[in-house]
Amino acid sequence: MVIWASGFVVAKYAAPYAEPLSFLILRYAGVVVLMLVLALVARAPWPGWRQAGHIAVAGVGIQAGYLGGVWAAVAAGMPAGVTALVVNLQPVLTAVFAALLGERLGRLQVVGLLLGFAGVTLVVSSKLTTSGLTPLTLGLTTMALLAITAGTLYQKRFCPEFDLRTGQVVQFAASLLVTLPFTLAFEHFRFDWTPQLIGALAWSVLVLTGGGISLLFLMLRRGAASQVTSYFYLVPGITALMAWAMFGETLGPVAIAGMVVAVLGVAFATRAGARARSARL
Repeated sequence: MVIWASGFVVAKYAAPYAEPLSFLILRYAGVVVLMLVLALVARAPWPGWRQAGHIAVAGVGIQAGYLGGVWAAVAAGMPAGVTALVVNLQPVLTAVFAALLGERLGRLQVVGLLLGFAGVTLVVSSKLTTSGLTPLTLGLTTMALLAITAGTLYQKRFCPEFDLRTGQVVQFAASLLVTLPFTLAFEHFRFDWTPQLIGALAWSVLVLTGGGISLLFLMLRRGAASQVTSYFYLVPGITALMAWAMFGETLGPVAIAGMVVAVLGVAFATRAGARARSARL
């Protein structure tokens, strides 16, 4: 989650030097090249056409839909605190849909999910504002929430296991193809090639994807979808700590209390999920 949380810090670094979708196009292309080289060197197995289709669909939701929606919303003026609050409904939404699809949730797990969201609310409460809230920004943020929720559930159901190198080539190539028309329509591919932008791009490709996304996929392979996504409740708190350390942003007692509540929520949700899986074995 530390790696995942650093994505918001990277976005703050990159924002003055590149348009959001243009930056994501470079990120997707970089991941495709990196993973393709790793796959070819290791002679990694490639998925069949049917499995590749499932992997691509999941990737469009988890990558293009989520990242594109969040970055475009923030660029259009959506407050970061409100964005974090909306997208961190994901564990609750994932749990609801997972239950409808047959994944069993215990009472303690439900309590953990609700506690986690309460903690997130406390962490971002000092940054909540109605400035920048428009139908466009709310629509983009909601799209991001629905996209990553649907993508996570789709991957867990239809393609939970695949080689991470060849699978990510498929996912990010699909995300690039989906994002490119919107980039051509609304942006100009303008970049200010500063050390900050180069560093942000390198971190996005090598660490956020090579580390963060790969770990998420491994967790989805081994755990229930609702249990895995509950870890996302930790992201706003970790991001707040990074912003405090790197940018001098304030970190008040309410935010600190929210981090504690979020950690308790994740602990309840993950322990309850693990016990439920053990009982079924």
